[in-house]
Amino acid sequence: MNEVLLAARNITKRFGGLSAVSDVSLDLWQGAIHAVIGPNGAGKSTLTHLLSGDLAPTTGTVTLAGQDVTGWRPERISRAGLGRSYQKTNIFLPFTVWENVRLAAQSRHQRAARWLSRAGAFADTNERAARALELAALQHRRDAVAGTMSHGEQRQLEIAMSLATAPRVLLLDEPLAGMGTSEAERMVELLLRLKAEHAMMLVEHDMDAVFALADRLTVMLNGQVIASGEPAQVRADPTVQTAYLGEEH
Repeated sequence: MNEVLLAARNITKRFGGLSAVSDVSLDLWQGAIHAVIGPNGAGKSTLTHLLSGDLAPTTGTVTLAGQDVTGWRPERISRAGLGRSYQKTNIFLPFTVWENVRLAAQSRHQRAARWLSRAGAFADTNERAARALELAALQHRRDAVAGTMSHGEQRQLEIAMSLATAPRVLLLDEPLAGMGTSEAERMVELLLRLKAEHAMMLVEHDMDAVFALADRLTVMLNGQVIASGEPAQVRADPTVQTAYLGEEH
């Protein structure tokens, strides 16, 4: 049975007198993709930072798998089952695909007493890394140096690194940004494959991808939610059309 894996309740983030996010609530369900859209400066990335622990909310709560994680540091939230990607690709460019993913997998198998051992000797870490490569459809690029890969492949690699940490929740900040048509199509296929086993939040400007992927859609403007619901319902909302989508949508 699908369940709410991450819930935000009335979260607000103030920077001095400015509210970057104001009184936002949402639920992320396993087996569903929740897209968050809005113009630049709407508060989408700040919301992602609040859910992942990169920022602490001024007020409100965040729960992950039923546990209150409000104010936890990002690494602790990650270990509790949350993975994320960033607007700017965050990978180790000089390393191979395999080395990047194995490093991410190692974060779940801390071995302080065995620090002189070779990383490649740990079967559980290797199995987790191999599974992440398979999920991200990057097995054939295992030995490629990350810095030589296309932009789309680097974005796939970042998701593979997240998957290597065994997350139940994925927060993806503009994963299709800068992609051509074929790369964007591959990313959409990847996210659809991952959907069944994860709760996912997608921040994205590519409206074709949003409507191809989203089970639920939230629209933000000036740090506030102006509409939320099923995509067709939100798409038809006159306020949303005026504020963001435009009459042609």
